[in-house]
Amino acid sequence: MGRLSVNINKIATLRNARGGDVPNLVKVALDCEKFGAEGITVHPRPDERHIRYQDVYDLSAVLTTEFNIEGYPSNKFIELVLDVNPAQVTLVPDPPDVLTSNSGWDVLNNMSFLKKVIEKFKDKGIRTSVFMNCDLEQITAAKETNVDRIELYTGPFAEEFKENPDLAIAPYIKAAQKADDLGLGVNAGHDLDLSNLKFFREQINGLLEVSIGHALISDALYFGLDNTINMYLRALRWSHEDM
Repeated sequence: MGRLSVNINKIATLRNARGGDVPNLVKVALDCEKFGAEGITVHPRPDERHIRYQDVYDLSAVLTTEFNIEGYPSNKFIELVLDVNPAQVTLVPDPPDVLTSNSGWDVLNNMSFLKKVIEKFKDKGIRTSVFMNCDLEQITAAKETNVDRIELYTGPFAEEFKENPDLAIAPYIKAAQKADDLGLGVNAGHDLDLSNLKFFREQINGLLEVSIGHALISDALYFGLDNTINMYLRALRWSHEDM
C-alpha cells in the first residue's frame, strides 16, 4: 500500500502572507503526523516564497515520519539536503521562477549532472527520486543515474481524468511497469485529490508513495485537517475488496 506524504508548502504560503508565525508550520506538520500522515514533504524555492530554508532545519529536528525534500538541485539546495539528511530527496527540473512543478526531467540531456548530484546524496544514505513524465525512454535513462525511485508527474493524468479516466491512466500504467521492470520504485504527485486518487491507486501496481499538498490543504478548509488526512488515507488504501 502506498504511503501518504503531506506537502505543507501551502501552510507556509498562508503564514508568509501575513508575516509572523500563524499558522505555525512545525505544529501543523506534527499534527499531520498525529492524524496519520506517513510523511511530510517540503519544496523550498530560492525566493523562499513559501517554505524557508530555516523551516527545513526546524522540521528536521522534530519530525518522526519520513521527511521528503523536493527541489531543483542548485548548490544551495544540495548543501541544505546534505546538512539535514532527510529520508528522501526528490529532484525536480524547475527553473527558479516557475509557479509550480509542471514537467519531468529530460534525463537524457542531464545525465552527467544528475549522476553527480545523486551520488552525493546516496553517499549520505539519502534515498533519491527524480520527477518524471511518462516517457519510457526517459525512465529507462533514469535507471542509469543510479536513482532509487521516480516520481510520476500526475498533472496530465488529473486533467484528462475529468473527461476520460481510462485514457488518462494508460500512460501511467506503462510508465510504472517500465520502472518496475528496471527495479525503480514509483512515487507520484501533482493534482492528485479525492476525486482521482482511488482510481490512480487501483490502477498503478506497486505505488510506494504519493505527495499531496494543494488539494489536501484546500479540502481541510472544509473538512478539517484530521478528517481530511484520514479521507486521503482511505482513498489510498482502497482496493477491490472495498467494492
